[in-house]
Amino acid sequence: MTKHSSKIVLLIVFPLIVQVLVSCAPSLVKRNQAIATAWRYSAIEWTPTAAQRFHGKDSRGIEVHTPDHELAAYGFANGWWQVGQPARGMPYMWGGFDTPESFQRALSKGRYAGDISSPGKQELGDRGVSRSACGIDCSGLVSRCWDLPRPYSTKELPSICRKLKSWDELKPGDILLNYRHVLLFKGWNVQGEEIYAYEAGPYPVWRVNAAAMQKAKLEHNGYRPWAYRGMLD
Repeated sequence: MTKHSSKIVLLIVFPLIVQVLVSCAPSLVKRNQAIATAWRYSAIEWTPTAAQRFHGKDSRGIEVHTPDHELAAYGFANGWWQVGQPARGMPYMWGGFDTPESFQRALSKGRYAGDISSPGKQELGDRGVSRSACGIDCSGLVSRCWDLPRPYSTKELPSICRKLKSWDELKPGDILLNYRHVLLFKGWNVQGEEIYAYEAGPYPVWRVNAAAMQKAKLEHNGYRPWAYRGMLD
């Protein structure tokens, strides 16, 4: 092959390589940026009004239950926010993908603050997402922290990640994933034994928060460590 033909091959092959890399990693993000984004979701402050509380079917017939103090009356537990009282942390919403800014705008328009997960929601999948509620779910949070162009479900996340061989390889901004929930790893609370992670919590939290969690318990519940291919060290 001549030098001239080699250049032609490179001109053809290189763009294809770039396309493959882009398809594997829809965006690039730094680890400290991912953690900072998660913190913003956990630190957002807002004051619920009566318009944000809802239990019943929305205008499209989708069952909605906001995680407020009245949640227990509808057969669920751990509602946390209260009308007229300052709240901290974005509420969990099935299928939610709000930013802190869009969440505040949605509240100003009278949208419901959150919508908890339930067996019925899990059965419906995307069809169970209410357009009348606002907030974020677990994979939506990770997608925002990784600056992804759209929400990636827990089933889709492996397609843009690589599975780590060991928990010891975990770095801030990586994830712990099981078949239906995901946590954003922040660091070790106790090396090798207890992690510190962000999550858009399902029961019993129903909001974005950071907490210490036992590695052994997470492993028992099927969580495994993954790293996003678009993460910049």
